[in-house]
Amino acid sequence: MTEPRARAARHKGQLNFEKELRGLLYAHGDDPDPLPETVRVLDEITTDFIIETCHAASRHATLNNRQKVKLEDFKFVVGQDERLLGRMTELIGMEKELKEARKGFNTDEGKIGLERGAVGKKRKRVSKGGEKGEDGEDGEDGEDGDEDIVQDASAAAAG
Repeated sequence: MTEPRARAARHKGQLNFEKELRGLLYAHGDDPDPLPETVRVLDEITTDFIIETCHAASRHATLNNRQKVKLEDFKFVVGQDERLLGRMTELIGMEKELKEARKGFNTDEGKIGLERGAVGKKRKRVSKGGEKGEDGEDGEDGEDGDEDIVQDASAAAAG
């Protein structure tokens, strides 16, 4: 990148990634409790890299007559380092896959009993007609269009 900027006085001594860097150092073979100077230096390097990358992306957005920084600005800045660009592209793709998976996931499933506070209560399956057998079924296969409605045993007994 460019020559590192002087750290602002308000960030002096403040560690932004101490926990993550300690874990990273240990994962790469360092002592479980690394020297504080090592963590501090790595934190400064990491913070400076993030700040410089954001400033460069902001400059790229400004040169393209935009006030907002977009993902393509970061891709342009990181584009000189093929490993970093590849990892960034991989993470962006993974994020899109997760977003699509969450969109298709039905989050309302299982909330029927919880809304009534029926955690752990027995339930009976009741058809719209109200007739039920020993297992709570009305004896039909549901081919005629009747939908089964789940009700709490206490609500069925009260009604």
